[in-house]
Parts: sequence; C-alpha cells; structure tokens
Amino acid sequence: MNPDGTGQANLTLNPDDDQDPAISSDGKKIVFSGRRGASFEILVMNSDATGQNVLTVNSAVDVLPAFSPDGKKVAFASNRDGNFEIYSMNSDGTNQTRLTTDPAPDTAPVFSPNGTRIVFESERDGNPEVYTP
Repeated sequence: MNPDGTGQANLTLNPDDDQDPAISSDGKKIVFSGRRGASFEILVMNSDATGQNVLTVNSAVDVLPAFSPDGKKVAFASNRDGNFEIYSMNSDGTNQTRLTTDPAPDTAPVFSPNGTRIVFESERDGNPEVYTP
C-alpha cells in the first residue's frame, strides 16, 4: 500500500491466517507469520509477493518477526521452549538462536536502526514493559 492508502492488494492469498508483516529496509522483502498446518511459522517473500518461503518449521507458535536494518537477520518470538522467548535467525532461516530465557513472556522484538541492539516487550515485572537482552 502507498502512504496515502492507495494500491492496497492481498499479497499472501492464504486461506489461513497471515499476520505481523515487516518489510526490509531496502523494500525488497517482507517477513511475516502465518498459519501453516497446525502452527504459526515465520515466512519471507519478495515485496511483489513472489518467492514465498517458510523459514521456521516446527509445532510451536513463531510470530512477530522483524528484519535487521541490513536485512541479514530476523528476530521473532516463539513458544517452542514452552514460553514465549525472543529468537534470532539468518534471513534464510538458518542459525535459529534463542536470545532470552525468562519465565515471563518475551515478545515483539525490534532491531535498533544500526542493528546492534534488539528491544522487546516482556511482562517480567508483572505488566508489559520494554526490555533489551
């Protein structure tokens, strides 16, 4: 969609849920979460909706992806270890790494503009607050 609201189009055409889109800083890729089978996975596609590829494949809920500024990494939230934590991976889905280990849910990761930090939401203090690993 254009900034003025024109040019709206369905890019995923999936009969199930697709959500949490984030576009790369160069505008060439879109990362998002989508239901594929019984679970939510992280997917990536070209901004013209071609080349859709599933990056995570597991029975967990993987959601809220965010590109690093250089487009080489994707941070996301997953409950694959029984609790929502922040993970990072290469933008091709390799090297999936858990970044947080707290009993409270950690979600909504975002990279800093220079890509050196990630901020996220957590309920570690009993209500949603902003944290960094």
